[in-house]
Amino acid sequence: MKLGLLALCSLVPAFAQSTSFARAAEFCSDPGVDAKPFVEERLAFWQKRLQLTEWNISVVMTPRSALKARTLGGIHWDKDKKLAGISVMDPADYHVACEQMLDDMEFTIVHELIHLELASLPKSEASRSTEEHAVNRIAEALIKLHREPAGRTGQLQ
Repeated sequence: MKLGLLALCSLVPAFAQSTSFARAAEFCSDPGVDAKPFVEERLAFWQKRLQLTEWNISVVMTPRSALKARTLGGIHWDKDKKLAGISVMDPADYHVACEQMLDDMEFTIVHELIHLELASLPKSEASRSTEEHAVNRIAEALIKLHREPAGRTGQLQ
């Protein structure tokens, strides 16, 4: 099986947008937050939004120790089979407010999906840092646009 490049979600300053997603309160009201339904919901939304519906994409909550240093997640893919697996840092390893954790998880999903979209482009170690920077900026912009549609700030669709 030919696996694509492991793309990593670099740690960036916590994505400062507050999650006003209507269900955030529901997820955050439980001290033992099960973020998996939230992550799967966000994956389905962003997969459709980014027109990646021909891909079979799964998400796995992953302990920080299993991720590369200075990352919140990663992705593996098989272009021929249109299969991808996204790793998102497990909630037990977050030490921030629940809303910030959910923001980071959504950012990770969007970030990794952008890497998937760029999978067909040539890659090199020399371009890795530049790609990570661009992917971070694109992910931030997409989420910001999603949360601030038509001049309404702080609201998710």
